[in-house]
Amino acid sequence: MAARPAPKERPVHRCAECGASFGKWLGQCPQCQAWGSITESAAVRALPGLRTAGTGSAPTRPARPVSEVVADRVPRQLTGLAEFDRVLGGGLVAGQVVLLAGEPGVGKSTLLGAVAHAMALRNTSSTVLYVSGEESVEQISVRARRTGAVAPGILLADETDLGSLLGHVEAHDPCLLIVDSVQAMASASVEGRAGGMSQVQEVTQVLVRIAKSRRMPLLLIGQSTRENAVAGPRALEHMVDTVLTFEGDKHTALRMLRAVKNRYGPADEVVCFEQADDGLREVPDPSDLFRSHREVPVAGTAVAVAVDGRRAVPAEVQALVAEATSANPRRGVNGLDASRVAMLLAVTERDAGLRFDRDVFVATVGGAKLSDPACDLAICTALAGAMTGAAVPADVAVIGEVALSGDIRPVAQVAVRVAEAARLGYRRILVPPGTLRKVPTLPAGVSLHELEHLRKALEALARYVPSSR
Repeated sequence: MAARPAPKERPVHRCAECGASFGKWLGQCPQCQAWGSITESAAVRALPGLRTAGTGSAPTRPARPVSEVVADRVPRQLTGLAEFDRVLGGGLVAGQVVLLAGEPGVGKSTLLGAVAHAMALRNTSSTVLYVSGEESVEQISVRARRTGAVAPGILLADETDLGSLLGHVEAHDPCLLIVDSVQAMASASVEGRAGGMSQVQEVTQVLVRIAKSRRMPLLLIGQSTRENAVAGPRALEHMVDTVLTFEGDKHTALRMLRAVKNRYGPADEVVCFEQADDGLREVPDPSDLFRSHREVPVAGTAVAVAVDGRRAVPAEVQALVAEATSANPRRGVNGLDASRVAMLLAVTERDAGLRFDRDVFVATVGGAKLSDPACDLAICTALAGAMTGAAVPADVAVIGEVALSGDIRPVAQVAVRVAEAARLGYRRILVPPGTLRKVPTLPAGVSLHELEHLRKALEALARYVPSSR
């Protein structure tokens, strides 16, 4: 009987942007539409017997009914940075791998430097190892002195070779390892440039394996694309336990740390930091950042209660109506979805009996980015107030989504929104129908006004809102 020929190696072409694999080279990736991103990677050897194999190996542990499995509470280790611990779900888990992504210059290295400082102060018997492949030790020390992250337990190293990085881990056995960034590291056992798909996968796999075996938390900084997504293969996000994104506008000091994926906690938590000359400052209560504080109400303003992640944040919406300077009135929007504002402008014009044949500008306060539909009623109220000169009292907050028909629709987490508005001193809250059933108890002096249509909401406001004109 003739011997079966040895299986041939199949060349594999992979996209460096999305990680999709193809049998041949293509100029454009069919998955992510990127041009020139497909390169040939190491050939994959076909394993014999895959189609005919009918037996498996003995399992290491037998399968158990889910009702018999008792899940123990996962022990956590606090870093000492309260807001960072909050976004993780209560601290770091032993062996947890966290990937932090964000635009260049947003403050990723500064944030993890603060985490290293707080962790080193809490664990005086161990060390925190900070390895950078993008900056020298002298550059890191300059930033550390400026931000005050100079705890004696922090060790700095500048390496781009994975083997040298592992040598530092073996020599110091740190309680926390920070790598800045994973795209700057390269392994000598894999071909390709640093930051390439094969290198990023190999480096991440090795670091994850080391972190799990040593039960050592690992914080990775990942470079991001123009769309603020993690650069490199999508498999990178699947290999880690937690993915955090650090967002912020270069024109404002506000920075938001958001959990996108978290195996050990909520995946929708958001915390805030403020960028200062001496580093990042925690903002435990960001409610005051997006509101104006004034003694006399101003026409064209309304306070909405938006939910970002699991946190309710009151935010002020401002509208301005001015004489048109051309035949086509201008429409300016900042911090909101321009198409949705245009829709709400048309609904308000119809239900309020107003003609917005002037320049209209709508914006948020403090650089807030609002995409929550629950802010619709506040936008409509601000637009009507700017046109009529009616100023909403300072103790009124509005919550509700407005449909094209003018109906005020229910919103998610209305109880959380009402509780936050009441905590900040708002005594009259306009809400969608059915809210009283979901909020059975209210603080003393707080009243809810259920309104099913925008027209009735504007009429209710007109009864206790004096005109400023």
